[in-house]
Amino acid sequence: MSKPVVAIVGRPNVGKSTLFNVIAGDTISIVKDTPGVTRDRIYADCTWLDMNFTLIDTGGIEPESRDIILSQMREQAEIAISTADVIIFIVDVRQGLQDADSKVADMLRRSRKPVVLAVNKVDSMAKFGNDVYEFYNLGIGDPIPVSAASRLGIGDLLDEVAKHFDAEKMEEEEDDRPRIAVVGKPNVGKSSLINKLLGENRVIVSDIAGTTRDAVDTEIIHNGTPYVFIDTAGIRRKSKIKEELERYSIIRTVTAVERADIVVVLIDAAEGVTEQDAKIAGIAHERGKGVIVAVNKWDAVEKDDKTIYQYTNKLKEVLSFMPYAEYIFISAATGQRLGKLFDLIDAVRQNQNLRVATGVLNEIITEAVAMQQPPSDKGKRLKIYYGTQVAVKPPTFVIFVNNKELMHFSYTRYLENQIRSAFGFRGTPLKFLIRERKAKDQ
Repeated sequence: MSKPVVAIVGRPNVGKSTLFNVIAGDTISIVKDTPGVTRDRIYADCTWLDMNFTLIDTGGIEPESRDIILSQMREQAEIAISTADVIIFIVDVRQGLQDADSKVADMLRRSRKPVVLAVNKVDSMAKFGNDVYEFYNLGIGDPIPVSAASRLGIGDLLDEVAKHFDAEKMEEEEDDRPRIAVVGKPNVGKSSLINKLLGENRVIVSDIAGTTRDAVDTEIIHNGTPYVFIDTAGIRRKSKIKEELERYSIIRTVTAVERADIVVVLIDAAEGVTEQDAKIAGIAHERGKGVIVAVNKWDAVEKDDKTIYQYTNKLKEVLSFMPYAEYIFISAATGQRLGKLFDLIDAVRQNQNLRVATGVLNEIITEAVAMQQPPSDKGKRLKIYYGTQVAVKPPTFVIFVNNKELMHFSYTRYLENQIRSAFGFRGTPLKFLIRERKAKDQ
């Protein structure tokens, strides 16, 4: 199911991050030790009523600022606007209507995206209610009074946002072509890879980091099977402000990964795996996508018979949070091993959709428990009653136990390893849901 993307935009200091945190609430899922989780949470998976969506926080927009950081923020907001399905435009009732608000409104009108206008800091309708009407002058729809800090009006705001979700798009799952997002740092060769696979220069390639402005979907037919490749947009590098650049990269990666089944994380062979590569891979891992790590520009590396082995070990060390990932060494320039890339995509896709019969799964769990006793605490021992697979993409298992608190992360990982050794599941994460069930319920 395709999840809508909602972006919060507005001038600096109008309360974007506060509103983001209130809407995201406890739905922000933090997976410890996963590099994809950033210190400043730029995006979150949210639910309103029965609808799921991805929420993006942006830097403040100063439409005509020459200040380098503010111009970076503006560019980042433009990226969020271009990838969003619905935009929440937030203004400040206490500052009143500013000239910059009108300029932001003009930018949003040009995007032709649905815009919901939130007038923030309305803690009291008696005091500020009449001031809200001033924002009708923006000509961008009915202003909705909210107070992010006091959590007022948030439900009305989200009701309005949800009206713009495309029900058909959310349900349209029946395009069964595999969708592959090609992600990685700027200038690592994402567009070159897709051009080579395509056999024509449909995507603009240049040595300037971030030449690609928007995510591009390209259908490539290989051996009669259609695949959709999503090329994530690059970053226009105007300065060396790392954190701001990283935010752009993450916004674009999240929206591309969200739409993909399998993620190809492209790494520059000469540069080696970096912290930013690990963060990008972490986003795919968090979202339960199939992962292939492709080391590009391999033709430019001096090597002997041990080079691939040593390089793979280094990659596995840095990406230790995703031991299931598949690895391939390629050259987008020469086409080296690109045929094998499709073989890997097919294998990962098959593993993502693999179903394990309940009887067979429980045989493996019983054997695993016999080999390594479950943990105990204060005289109470964990009992595992049974398990069953409830979903695919990623394969998801529910394990019924006597006490959830006793199911340590390490024992879940042990069970995962036993299931993997029996069925492989290479290239895809596995998800485990632990449920309590009393013995008398058996």
